[in-house]
Amino acid sequence: MDALIWGGVALTLAGVALLGYCIMAALKAKKAGGTDEEIRARLQKVVALNLVALLVSAMGLGAVTIGIILG
Repeated sequence: MDALIWGGVALTLAGVALLGYCIMAALKAKKAGGTDEEIRARLQKVVALNLVALLVSAMGLGAVTIGIILG
C-alpha cells in the first residue's frame, strides 16, 4: 500500500505544479495584452491544461485515500 500512497502523492504534486504553471501562464497571457480575441484564445488553452491538472491532482488524492483506507 505504500507504493499506492507515494504514487498518489507524486500525482498530486505533479497536478499542483501544473496548476501553478497554469496560473503563471494566465498571468502572462493577460500581461501580454492584445485584442480580446487574442487574450481569449490564449486563456482557452490554459483552461484546457487547468482541467488536466485538476484531474491529475484528483486522481492522486484518490490514490492516497484508497492507499490509506486499505493500509
